[in-house]
Order: sequence, then C-alpha cells, then structure tokens
Amino acid sequence: KIHSSQLFFKKRKRRKQGSVEFQIVSFTNKIRRLTSHLELHKKDYLSQRGLRKILGKHQRLLSYLSKANKIRYKELICELDIRESKNR
Repeated sequence: KIHSSQLFFKKRKRRKQGSVEFQIVSFTNKIRRLTSHLELHKKDYLSQRGLRKILGKHQRLLSYLSKANKIRYKELICELDIRESKNR
C-alpha cells in the first residue's frame, strides 16, 4: 500500500522532508493511524495524549500554511481530503 506522503512526493520531487507540506502529510498519516488504533483500544490514554499533541501541531502548521501561501494550502487540503481549518 502506498502512503499519501509517498504519492505526494512522487509528484513533487523537489520538496524536502522539512517542508511544511511534508510535515502536514506525515502528521495526517499519523493522525489516521492513531485514530484507527484508538477505535480498537479505547482506554489507551497515552496514545490519546499523543494524538492530541499531533493534532495541535497539525493545526498550527495548517494555519501557518494558509497565511503564508493560500494556493499551496488549498492544493494540500484537496490532495489529503481534509477539512479546511476553522481558525484562520
């Protein structure tokens, strides 16, 4: 199975792993993986805390990208199939 981050960077080879887009894609993958884990293990409070921390970082990066470059933000939102941020 090919991850969305791999697809994202096959399209854009010039992007680096430290870029905001790459971090958002990797956080999105972690969020999806942790969410499915927590559906099975409802009382895994340590993973819940980790998910909350990742969600905060993810939200901050999305708001930064929306302020810095609206076009790249819209493209990334569509590519990852995630909702637009309410707090912008």
